[in-house]
Amino acid sequence: MKRCIVLGKPNVGKTLLALALADYMKVKDVEITFQDPGGARYSRKYPMDIAIRELVGTLPHQTRCLQSLSLEFRAGKGKKTVELVDTTGLIDEIHDDPLTRKAMAQTLSAIRSAQIIIHVIDAHLLGDADGLSDPREGDLDMQLAAFAGPRGGYCIVANKMDLPGAKRGLARIRRLFTGYKVLPVSAATREGLKEVRRHVLRNL
Repeated sequence: MKRCIVLGKPNVGKTLLALALADYMKVKDVEITFQDPGGARYSRKYPMDIAIRELVGTLPHQTRCLQSLSLEFRAGKGKKTVELVDTTGLIDEIHDDPLTRKAMAQTLSAIRSAQIIIHVIDAHLLGDADGLSDPREGDLDMQLAAFAGPRGGYCIVANKMDLPGAKRGLARIRRLFTGYKVLPVSAATREGLKEVRRHVLRNL
């Protein structure tokens, strides 16, 4: 079973993207396996609406460990299963909380075992005139693209396309990350998930 990891900065929509993709693929009850940085594992099954309500939030680093679920894809006459892994948001600085630092280290380690990588960037924030400036060399997103991009199975998801300024953000992302596949998506409205599903399936 191949592993698909969803990564990016905090609050870019990683958890909602993972759950929205499962919802798009008609998963009604989702079983999430949690693996904390110390290695402990446990699983819990949620109705999809409860999973979104409990696991998706607006606070940074609400996801504090690897959270994985299995998705089944039709491939020709057969089926293939992928482990879709949601991760802790990454930041440039050293976080004050030691548990969050361990969770971010766990995310970086998980990249090495992934065959498919979905790198989520907030197009709304990048396109907002009052938001962040363009990322340049040394920015975390640029570093992630340079590190993960050459591995194969990599794409950038420009998320939050339903929000104001996202089209400008998408144009900036495409200009700054030339040579990489960029998929415009709104995990909230399910826009663009067909292309995300197609990207995963092509790399199984």
